[in-house]
Amino acid sequence: MTARVGVVTFPGSLDDGDAARAVRVAGAQPVALWHDDADLKGVDAVILPGGFSYGDYLRCGAIARFAPVMAELIPAAESGSLPVLGICNGFQILCESHLLPGALTRNRSLHFINRQQRVRIESAGTAWTGGYSSGQEILVVLKSGEGNYVAAPETLDDLERTGRVVARYEGGAPNGSQREIAGISNEHGNVVGLMPHPEHAVDELTGPSADGLGFFTSVLAHATASAPVPAGPG
Repeated sequence: MTARVGVVTFPGSLDDGDAARAVRVAGAQPVALWHDDADLKGVDAVILPGGFSYGDYLRCGAIARFAPVMAELIPAAESGSLPVLGICNGFQILCESHLLPGALTRNRSLHFINRQQRVRIESAGTAWTGGYSSGQEILVVLKSGEGNYVAAPETLDDLERTGRVVARYEGGAPNGSQREIAGISNEHGNVVGLMPHPEHAVDELTGPSADGLGFFTSVLAHATASAPVPAGPG
């Protein structure tokens, strides 16, 4: 059975189409989810894409956290049963939902960043990074104005101690993120927030590389391995 990966569109989402394409390239079936959907339509995983949900009018991700679609997503993610990837604005939504600790603030330069970015995968133990090797470097896209990850020192220490730093910027964090953090996970490893955009790097013809495809093939493999085995005859 083909894995079904939901891609949520909020008013102001920009990268939902690219996220759906990345899911398709990986061999899974993208399922469109709207911000006011009452349920998740039985998907195997969910992507919260980049953009400016609800125009970022209050604070990045703060309004989207209360969207109807989050009512089912949050408890499923907290339980560890639902893999969720938040990319850029999606990462901000995960932090606002308290599914991940810390916050994303204005870039240190106070300027929007749009560049190719080398990232080092620190943890291959999540549902979204199982296809990578720890220490592997990938080339993806970074484009954000509020991508500066901050957290209390004890939170940062806990993330390091428990292996929940998923990715770091190579050559220093261009946005000022503490400890060069580009992505983190929750305790179960099913929820990952990532500031760079792997969905823009799934095809060398249209992106800087195809290095980002591993996030989407990883969750496909995870969903396949987690699927119940059909009962045999008898």
